[in-house]
Order: sequence, then structure tokens, then C-alpha cells
Amino acid sequence: MARRVVLFDLGGVLFGPGLQHFLGSCERDCALPRNFLLKVMFAGGSDSPYAKAMRGQITLSQLFSEMEEGCRQHASTSGIALPPTFSVARAFEEMAAKGTVNAPLLRAARVLRRNGFKTCVLTNNWVDDSAGRLFTATLMNLLRRHFDLVIESCRLGAQKPDPEIYAYALDALQAKPQEVILLDDIGENLKPAREMGMATVLVRDTETVLKELEELSGVQLLTQEEPLPTACDPSNVTHGYVPIRPGVQLHFVEMGHGPIVCLCHGFPESWLSWRYQIPALADAGFRVIALEMKGYGESTAPPDVKEYTQEQICKDLAVFLDKLGIPQTVLIGHDWGGAVVWNMALFYPERVRAVASLNTPYRPADPTVDIVEKMKSYPTFDYQFYFQEPGVAEAELEKDIGRTLKVLIRSTRQEDRLPFALNFHRVRERGGLLVGFPENPPASQILNGPELQYYIQRFEKSGFSGPLNWYRNMRPNWHWALSAKDRKITMPALMVTAGKDVVLHPSMSRGMEEWIPQLSREHIEECGHWTQMERPAVLNRILVEWLEGLPPDTPLPKISRL
Repeated sequence: MARRVVLFDLGGVLFGPGLQHFLGSCERDCALPRNFLLKVMFAGGSDSPYAKAMRGQITLSQLFSEMEEGCRQHASTSGIALPPTFSVARAFEEMAAKGTVNAPLLRAARVLRRNGFKTCVLTNNWVDDSAGRLFTATLMNLLRRHFDLVIESCRLGAQKPDPEIYAYALDALQAKPQEVILLDDIGENLKPAREMGMATVLVRDTETVLKELEELSGVQLLTQEEPLPTACDPSNVTHGYVPIRPGVQLHFVEMGHGPIVCLCHGFPESWLSWRYQIPALADAGFRVIALEMKGYGESTAPPDVKEYTQEQICKDLAVFLDKLGIPQTVLIGHDWGGAVVWNMALFYPERVRAVASLNTPYRPADPTVDIVEKMKSYPTFDYQFYFQEPGVAEAELEKDIGRTLKVLIRSTRQEDRLPFALNFHRVRERGGLLVGFPENPPASQILNGPELQYYIQRFEKSGFSGPLNWYRNMRPNWHWALSAKDRKITMPALMVTAGKDVVLHPSMSRGMEEWIPQLSREHIEECGHWTQMERPAVLNRILVEWLEGLPPDTPLPKISRL
């Protein structure tokens, strides 16, 4: 019977070192005999402080109290002097401060999940009411984002190695023992699972575990290729709707807790283009809000072209922040979303803590050359003139939305290319953007399956008029930008260029430092236009490092206590 489920222990497997390591460290620091704390913790067998905590009969604070009393008694009968500063809680605090998530095993769990395996954390854990309980909450929250199921002994009243907890896991996962692999760092916990028919792996070092897991699962886990990050699922994430004014609302998705980061997508996309970034930024300690921009999906698509000027889009975004009670945020944009975030930094700098753009450079408006004439001088922007006449591009792009998206949204990898490349030159002369492409092209490697279907459904709902209207305001956008042509963007900023983007080429970003003194730069050479989907792991590292390096959030002024 094929394996299709993997159970991971937490302490000593996904997170380490385990508790025993830190208890040993506490013993050495306090000059106590080896295993002194373990003996106290496990004294009494099934009625020991540890067993009661794992079954949820007592909380972690009560475990501390019972252990400290037990330590005093054990020390007294053994003729051992406990130091005046002795504290059992300190070992647990040290574990929270110094322990780390096992990144290679977490990556392996992601790869397994992507290959059709169900993944589950099966842990002996306590009900944490201690002063450090936020650490436990944060860790468990992270695990629930990356695993199909998290089973904690304290919620069941049963602990490993009780057979009952394994039976519960099998039932919850709808799996037979012969379909399951269990990883644990305690041999005693593996024995009952093995007797039931599960494959078991005793965890000692990560590389050996990955080799064993690879053999048992048949999934390649030791590859040098970066696995895709965890993506969020539209049906399993929080959605919100903000009324901007009568007849206009903006839809968004949010995840996480901490400093706020707002993500703004481009054309022709969706909030789902950020699916790999949303969990990663939430894991890194940020509250992530991914907007569905005006004209797209469940956000309103007003018919009036003037609704899509950059001035109006930014006004709406300021109202969006007001309605959510957000004074200031980090803004990250891609493509048209990049234009929005630069304009927010120019016109509403008080609302922007820091700003980042993927692919889209910033250039101040040039008063000496009419914007339409300037755009005509760039052959790659001919498609934007094709988009100008209302109804023309809509008819082509809406005829077969699946085909449209499969042609437009592709990576630059050789194996993902269609017979010929998308050409943005002479689009009007050819009679359309998609002319000459196959009627039923294969789905791209970066947008396929349920994600492609979600995109199709969004565009079936909204159509393409709203998204195309963003392009139909060249002169109004230019005139608005001219009013700020001498301003500088002074907050921390990041420009991420992509080496293979044929429209927003990295060379277009030259000289941005003149206008953005605090500009940081990152470059991804082997990446085309769809940066969030083409190179998500690299981009996530870039964004997290930049965000973590920003000056700390300023505490909000207490203007009113009403």
C-alpha cells in the first residue's frame, strides 16, 4: 500500500533542540546531577507532572509549580543544595529563546504536501498559560499554516506513546497505518506506531532523516532546487470587503499579526498572485493585507474610465486604510501595483512607512515631452495603445479567458515557452495581442490547476474593462504626476528588478537614487515579469530581509483617549 501521510513530531524534530536538551543545560548551570530534572518531571509514571500536563489535566504554570516542589523534595532527600536562583521555568524560557524551527524538514513537509501527501504534526504538548505563552501561540500558528493538521496531546487527553493518540490521528486523516510514516526523536513513541503497521523514522540528524523519508515516500527531498513556498488557498484564508464610497468597494485578503504590509497586484492579475508571499510574510511577523485592485474580481469595476486614474486609485487606497483604522503601512506593488505604491509615497507619504516595487521603476513626470508621444517612442508599449479603444481589447481578451491567461502569464523557463514569444511590438498592426497563438495552449508552470481556475472565475465575474481602464488615463496620470515632479521619495524604499522582463527592463530603473535617497536594490536575473510566481522563494527572502531591516515601527501617538 502506497504511503500518503507523514506525521511529524514537534520537539526534537520540527523544532529543536528538544526540551531534554534545555533541561540538561539547566542542570549544568545549577550544578545538579545529570537527569535530576527529568527524574522529577517523570516521577509518578502516568501521574507524573509531565504526564498530567501532556494530557491537559494541568497547565504549564502548574507543571512549573509541581516540578519546583518536586525538585525541592528530591534535593532535600538527596542532600543536594538548590541554588537560590533555581527556576524550572528558565529551562522552558531558554527553549523558546534559543530553539529554532528545522527549516529543511519544514521544506520537506511542503514538498511532500505538494506531491499529494497529507502532512500532520503529532505532538505531546501542554496548555501554555505561562508568561511566555505568546511563543507557543506563534509557533503553533505557523505550523497550522504549513500542515494539513496539528494534533496536540493536551487537547485529546491522550499522549504518545498511548495507542489511542495514533488511532485518533489515523481517523482524523482517514488513513490506514500502512499508508503512514511517523517521525519522532523518542524510540518509545515509535514502537506502538510500528506495531500498528506504520513506517517509522527515529530522528537523530536531519540529513539521515531526509534520506530515509525520501526512500519511504518516493519523493525527492534532497534536491538542490528551491521548493516552492507554502501558498495560501482562496477557500481557506480570511477575506474582507471595505466600502470606499457608494458603488465602490475593495476586496482584500489578510493573514498574520504585526506591522502592516499591503500588497498591490498588477495586470491582468489578482490578489492570488501574492499567494506565496502572504504566508511567508505572516510567518515573519507581519500583518499582510493583499488587495484585489479596483476593477478586478470581487472589488468593484465602475464603468467610468476616470475611476481608474492614478489620482482616484490612490484616493481610494487612502480611504481603504482609513476604513480599516490603519494610519500607516508598508506598501509593496508589482506592475501597475508598483505605480500605485510609488504614487502613494509621493502624494500620501504620511501613510507610507516604507515602499517597495517589483519590476516597475519610478520616474518623475517630464513636462517637456507629451506623455503620449513619449510612450509612442517605446515600441514595447504599443500594446498600451491597442488597449485604448474601449471594447476592442475586451473582445479579444474575454473571448476565451483561459487562453488569454495561459498566453500572457508564463515564466521565462525554456520548458514553459510557447512556440513563439509574446511580442508587444506592432500589436495594433497585427490586429491583436494574442494573434497567432494556439487556440488551446498548455497551462503555464507558474499558473495552472486550481489557481488558474480561480483567475478565470475572477475575470469571468469582473471582465477586462476595469483592468484595461487603468491604461486609458495616460494624460490625466501625467498631469497629476507633474504636480509632484520636483518631490523626492524620502522613506525607506526597495526596487526589485528582473533580468528577463522584456517590458519593464531593469535598465529603466537607472538613476532612481536621485529621486529616492533611501533606495535599496535587489536583482533577480533569471526571472521574467511575473516575479512573485516565477521566483517566489528568492523574492520572499528579499522582502523579509528588507522588512526586518526597516527602522522599528514608531508607537502611535495618543492623540485622543476618547
